[in-house]
Amino acid sequence: MNFTKRLIGWYKLNKRDLPWRQTRDPYKIWLSEIILQQTRIDQGLDYYIKFITTLPDVHSLAKASEHEVLKLWQGLGYYSRARNLHQTAVSIASECKGKLPDNYNDLIKLKGIGEYTAAAIASIAFNEPRPVVDGNVLRFLARINGIKTPVDSISGKKIITNIATKLIDPKQPGEFNQALMEFGALHCKPRNPDCPECIFKKECKAYRKNQVVIIPVKTQKPTLRKRYFHYLILINRNKSVYLRKRSERDIWRNLYDFPLLEKPGKISHKQIHSEISSFLGLKVEDKLKIIISEEYRHVLSHQVITARFYTIHLNELKKFKKINALHGNWWDIVELTKIYEFPIPRLIEKFLNNNKLL
Repeated sequence: MNFTKRLIGWYKLNKRDLPWRQTRDPYKIWLSEIILQQTRIDQGLDYYIKFITTLPDVHSLAKASEHEVLKLWQGLGYYSRARNLHQTAVSIASECKGKLPDNYNDLIKLKGIGEYTAAAIASIAFNEPRPVVDGNVLRFLARINGIKTPVDSISGKKIITNIATKLIDPKQPGEFNQALMEFGALHCKPRNPDCPECIFKKECKAYRKNQVVIIPVKTQKPTLRKRYFHYLILINRNKSVYLRKRSERDIWRNLYDFPLLEKPGKISHKQIHSEISSFLGLKVEDKLKIIISEEYRHVLSHQVITARFYTIHLNELKKFKKINALHGNWWDIVELTKIYEFPIPRLIEKFLNNNKLL
């Protein structure tokens, strides 16, 4: 029995029961693939169900506001993917009558749909023999073929893609692609793969040469960018808090957070009064009562944020001339749930869950 038949046979016996595997609806497959680029299946499943329940098809996603889509996406990170998802749905609804293209070449032209996602939709929904190459596939095929070219390089990915293209079953390409990804996820894991029980151990070059721990080879990871956020929680006499919508081309674009001071490093308690006074357009001698939070550390894929929150109760708003230039609004906080209606970064949510604003 050849590799492809054995792999698909293993998949039929061992695959996880997941809702997007019970359909050939391209919308649901598209949504699942975009979500699973961001997170593990156990966490992504909840997001998928929430999306499908709220926005069950392309038309409902297109009609939703970006605000609603970002709120559903909240906590997954890479919010540009949620924005692309929404914008593409609007385009499909208006130009394609709500139907995704039925082939790889047209799918890949859509915003936010790259090689991986286009191949997944084309093979699973439309039976087009296009190999899907994700991290699990790269690792599995690199080990079994003993490939030492870095898999995160252009040449390394090309080698793996060519191998997958030769192996794919033209009669059931979707089944093959899912089997390949599932074997990498469940069996040929990054750490502690179950090599002695592997059905491919006889032909696996990495196993035979005792190189499983060094394959796949990856280029050196870039150094994580370190950022220091100092959030100002401004509360007025009407018991409202100031929130602004992030518009800059940075992380969390179009999500809501508090006015922000970003500095090259940490600020001492002695420095913070001067920094905040300057930010709000006050004189140094103006007294501010500042409640300083504990330090929060928030890790993203490419940067690490160290944050503190400074709660400031304002008495006379007319003194704080610079607030109007922050492009935000005052929102009632008598009921904290009103803030949770906004799409907010997980860092802000974490703080709000741990602290009372009143």
